Amino acid sequence: MKVLVTGTNGFIGKNLVVHLKERQGVEVLGFVRSESAADLAAKVAQADFVFHLAGVNRPKDEEEFAQGNRDLTVALCEAIRASGRTIPVVYTSSTQAERDNPYGTSKRGAEEALRELASQPGQAVWIYRLPNVFGKWCRPNYNSAVATFCHNIVNDLPITVNDPAAALRLVYVDDVAHAFLSHLEQSAQGLHFAEVTPVYETTVGQLADQLYAFKRSRMDLITEPVGQGLVRALYSTYISYYPTEQFAYPLVKHEDPRGVFVEMLKTRDAGQFSYFTAHPGITRGGHYHHTKTEKFLVIKGEACFRFRHIDTGASHEYFTSGDRPEVVETIPGWSHDITNVGKEEMVVMLWANEVFDRQKPDTVTHKV
Repeated sequence: MKVLVTGTNGFIGKNLVVHLKERQGVEVLGFVRSESAADLAAKVAQADFVFHLAGVNRPKDEEEFAQGNRDLTVALCEAIRASGRTIPVVYTSSTQAERDNPYGTSKRGAEEALRELASQPGQAVWIYRLPNVFGKWCRPNYNSAVATFCHNIVNDLPITVNDPAAALRLVYVDDVAHAFLSHLEQSAQGLHFAEVTPVYETTVGQLADQLYAFKRSRMDLITEPVGQGLVRALYSTYISYYPTEQFAYPLVKHEDPRGVFVEMLKTRDAGQFSYFTAHPGITRGGHYHHTKTEKFLVIKGEACFRFRHIDTGASHEYFTSGDRPEVVETIPGWSHDITNVGKEEMVVMLWANEVFDRQKPDTVTHKV
């Protein structure tokens, strides 16, 4: 299947092409602004499907709106007719098409050309009036507040928030790509106005606050809830603006004669992750918790966990090693320690269900 993508150098185009290349049996034909109408016609003649993403939204001259949006789309429609075939088209319009400004008028003109094309028997056209699209590779200081804010905050540059309450409607570029790709397998005809879901609604002030929280997380180690929804998509977008010299960041290493202890990640509602080492014969711990719980995973070395019930005095010990991945949990009301019983350094990963609070540590020294 040969798929023509116009605007392959653009933000959405780059992301869509990557998704297309991940598919078996798909050959991507690209068209960019520097090419001619004849180049476009030649590629349309080969295409089985068209994603029409090319357009102009920040011209030096307003006349470029009509040329880059309406006129280019007219040329595409003429090339499809000239091919003698029906070729499905997905078009990226804009919510601005509902407005009577030069940009909106040019996008509406492009829609009209596609509407006329869709009236041909067997021809399918999908039009997406996209709100603000964000994601990796979006150009800062152009037409996306998300891209500009991410770029500036990552690089310690100021951002401008004129109205924190100003509303933003956003769609994520991967959701756009998935919506577009769904049409490759569809059998349809006629004109369809389609939408990308989900649409995220926030404000400029909330966006700025969230991005600054991402920046702070490398210092205070407190991660945002980045596993789903808008925060997930924004976090992925934010870190895509890191230059290579910021791909890594240092952590604080606490070191003493026993070994080292390093905190890696903290959460507001699901505890924290850390790791520690212990030299052969070293014992760590020797305390109990009233409420706090922990999970230990020995990654390297040989370990003996010992437990003692602080009320009944009952005791228990358990041996494990890095060769046998398993979690050992500490139980409230039981004092516990861990001893390196091997001949090499022991490395242990640790999760605690709450972030350590020095004012309320819930950690009481007690002999095991």
